[in-house]
Amino acid sequence: MTDDRDLIIIGGGPAGYTAALYAARANLAPLVIEGFNWGGQLMITSDVENYPGYPDGVMGPEMMAEFRRQAERFGAEFVTDDVTRVDFAERPFRIWVEGEEHKARTVIIATGASARWLGLPGETQYQGRGVSACATCDGSFFRDKELIVVGGGDTAMEEAAFLTRFATKVTVVHRRDDFRASQIMLDRARSNDKIEFLTNTVIDEILGDGKVQSVRLRDVQTDETWEMSVDGVFVAIGHDPNTKLFVDQLDHDDAGYLVTAHGTTETNVLGVFAAGDVQDHTYRQAVTAAGSGCMAALDAERLLAEEEGHAASASTAPRPEAAEV
Repeated sequence: MTDDRDLIIIGGGPAGYTAALYAARANLAPLVIEGFNWGGQLMITSDVENYPGYPDGVMGPEMMAEFRRQAERFGAEFVTDDVTRVDFAERPFRIWVEGEEHKARTVIIATGASARWLGLPGETQYQGRGVSACATCDGSFFRDKELIVVGGGDTAMEEAAFLTRFATKVTVVHRRDDFRASQIMLDRARSNDKIEFLTNTVIDEILGDGKVQSVRLRDVQTDETWEMSVDGVFVAIGHDPNTKLFVDQLDHDDAGYLVTAHGTTETNVLGVFAAGDVQDHTYRQAVTAAGSGCMAALDAERLLAEEEGHAASASTAPRPEAAEV
């Protein structure tokens, strides 16, 4: 059993490490249970060129290591393991890492979200080398290239449209001939001269030599296969928030994202806060995650200060005199 703490942060990505930095500088001595896969989705991102302060770009893993090191400098402690159970029924909250229990007056959840992948041969091999799940993050690396976007929803249409700013051609590959995308998004994509569509088609394999060079496609109706030269594959079939441990105790939307009060990182449980992609299915950027991590640390710090202030006021208040008999 560990000592009770003011704050425990669950998750180690831009949101979790930024929260740890702010909390550590506020002398909250946070414990960061960062998980085995610390660093979040940036650990599979090669070059990051859109984070402020890195004019020459930076490797995703290098940036996350620097985030972590900066929080550690001010006293944040780290456990590189996964949380296995939580109990938010009462304070202090209880958090388990296997058989080891931790307690804290406040908790910040920053476990992020995971991109859905296709599970294809070559997909993992070429992540960061032509395979991506974020057009905003990686699109600028594909100037004057030909790309594929896989998916049939609004996200796929948005990604395809964004990529036409850089690519000479974007082909949307979808396994059906009807789309989940809203009509306005679909019409917008279809009206873009740089976007073409391959329906009733799936990718069987991603091929290359050090980087993506082509894909093997298959017609799901005829089983005909063919190879298509391409410089990059963007998988746009959605994300899943890493909230399985929390959804039976915290409010969440239909997709599993944690719900926070407008303008704050507060969940429906007093003292539990959520930051980063675990509660943001709109922006999903490192910089917005870091910003909400800062917000969560400040929210937690203010709550603790208010409670300590109330406790101090109560302890110094005059005690009522005993009634005369």
